[in-house]
Amino acid sequence: MKAIIIDDEKRARRILRTLIEEECPEIVTVFDAENLLEGVAIIKAEQPDVVFLDIEMPNHSGLQILEFFKNDTINFQIIFTTAYGHYAIDAFKLSAVDYLLKPIDIDELKIAINKASNSLEENFIKEKLLNLERNFQQLALNKIALEVPKGIRFVSHEDILFFEADGVYTKVFLQNGKTELICKTLKHFTEQLSNKPLFYKPHRSYLINLKYMTEITKKDGLQVIMSNNKSIPIARDRKDEFMDIINRVF
Repeated sequence: MKAIIIDDEKRARRILRTLIEEECPEIVTVFDAENLLEGVAIIKAEQPDVVFLDIEMPNHSGLQILEFFKNDTINFQIIFTTAYGHYAIDAFKLSAVDYLLKPIDIDELKIAINKASNSLEENFIKEKLLNLERNFQQLALNKIALEVPKGIRFVSHEDILFFEADGVYTKVFLQNGKTELICKTLKHFTEQLSNKPLFYKPHRSYLINLKYMTEITKKDGLQVIMSNNKSIPIARDRKDEFMDIINRVF
């Protein structure tokens, strides 16, 4: 069989290639690509049997692969290689799509390849991917994805007190007292939650959940006190807007 690895992380591609070449003799050719567009081009040119596909990549998610094969027959099997933790496992199981959690276990890799080999003539991959996409959308309705060191944690909007910018990182303060440092800018979360009225950006460095405000004080300028006693400033040019929102929401 021929295979392709599509993953934006060079190290991840190298590790998986080594595992395949050393432990999986049924795969004789391995291509690789650092993004979905490059991967799709190789798939259409080389016709691999198995596609090892990451989900979280810049510009295009691995889940978008169907968009590039709308009028084509998909005659390859997909095995997602993902850092998504146990919060997202049900989404994979419900859609019957094969997946491998990083770091990849060699025995699980062999099992997945064997399943892919046996399933090449039973091609329902489009239906599987559509189901997977629907499952992730459902999971994301009231949750947000936080890329923690061991994977991706899905956190309910209800469990977030506020976000605080920290350079190119963001600190996420949770209701349980924990704080997660995420390798995403505050802008990333602001855009994701722009349609959620309970989240408001009172200052360029903060995005707060209005539900967890306990006090508004005029000490040292207008500030809001959160339920964890954190004092967050309200920017001068947002004072009127903020008070208007408070009057409407509460």
